[in-house]
Amino acid sequence: MFEMETHISCLFPEILAIIFSYLDVKDKGRVAQVCAAWRDASYHKSVWRGVEAKLHLRRANPSLFPSLQTRGIKKVQILSLRRSLSYVIQGMPHIESLNLCGCFNLTDNGLGHAFVQDIPSLRVLNLSLCKQITDSSLGRIAQYLKNLEVLELGGCSNITNTGLLLIAWGLHRLKSLNLRSCRHVSDVGIGHLSGMTRSAAEGCLSLEKLTLQDCQKLTDLSLKHVSKGLNKLKVLNLSFCGGISDAGMIHLSHMTHLCSLNLRSCDNISDTGIMHLAMGSLRLSGLDVSFCDKIGDQSMAYIAQGLYQLKSLSLCSCHISDDGINRMVRQMHELKTLNIGQCVRITDKGLELIADHLTQLTGIDLYGCTKITKRGLERITQLPCLKVLNLGLWQMTESERVR
Repeated sequence: MFEMETHISCLFPEILAIIFSYLDVKDKGRVAQVCAAWRDASYHKSVWRGVEAKLHLRRANPSLFPSLQTRGIKKVQILSLRRSLSYVIQGMPHIESLNLCGCFNLTDNGLGHAFVQDIPSLRVLNLSLCKQITDSSLGRIAQYLKNLEVLELGGCSNITNTGLLLIAWGLHRLKSLNLRSCRHVSDVGIGHLSGMTRSAAEGCLSLEKLTLQDCQKLTDLSLKHVSKGLNKLKVLNLSFCGGISDAGMIHLSHMTHLCSLNLRSCDNISDTGIMHLAMGSLRLSGLDVSFCDKIGDQSMAYIAQGLYQLKSLSLCSCHISDDGINRMVRQMHELKTLNIGQCVRITDKGLELIADHLTQLTGIDLYGCTKITKRGLERITQLPCLKVLNLGLWQMTESERVR
């Protein structure tokens, strides 16, 4: 009777491919160098499913794109661009995701040479911090990338309302748009996106996520446009938009699909704005009003009345006290995350109320809450689901230290 020796080299290529699919990207590359059998198995498309190739495009490398295509890779991040972008687009005709974030030397000219015909496969384009990009590039994108679903333009400070008109004209499948710090964008541009200028553009009416952080020219009129036209919107980020006020919240309060609203550092939002949100038909699961210093205990009562489905609530640096906590906790049965960092009026009494009533909490931020002591913290740490507790600046005095 003879024993058959089993060795990893006896495994079928399909089995090897399943094993290799669990490795991280570097190790996937390393196993391909072991032997011919492993190389063949590692080139199986299932091994590379969903992987994003991160490339420095410096010198010509004729085998690069054929190799990516063999492995079925369709997502690319360009870490540095010293060659023409058209080299990428020609090399990967079925590309689905292109990330150029931080490629400062990308120009309208370079992008224009790359996008010269329809690229129906491209769904995600990230141009964040490509500061030389202007409206002219958005014209190209609107013309040739009709199936685009995600467009990141954060920090592209040369984009204007004209660029948004072009997007609204061409990109009807867009679901996510980031315009962070696009300082020239005003209510007119948001009107274009919302389909308010039907004669020129239908609008991006399928948008589900819109980031307008730090767009300083926006006023409540933008929120009126958004509430009228973008009724599929789920996530809206208005942080650092100093031009919006409580009156704008009336418009947002009717957006039945809105799940997440970020009003962080919106200086003109007060308790009245929270009242408007709470009295509408919203079913928010996430609200951030951190650093809105006109928001206080009264807002907590409104939140308990009309926004009690919240799973995440951020109130860092707001003027709330134990009284505000007391007004809120009994209604908030679904709250998982509570951020009250730098709320310096909250004491152990507030923490006891939280510990007694917010039993579903998985995370709490108490960074810089200087009036709490070990007694309050001991109550908080008894919360059954708690996984994250951020204390930051909080210091125990010598007498309170656990010996």
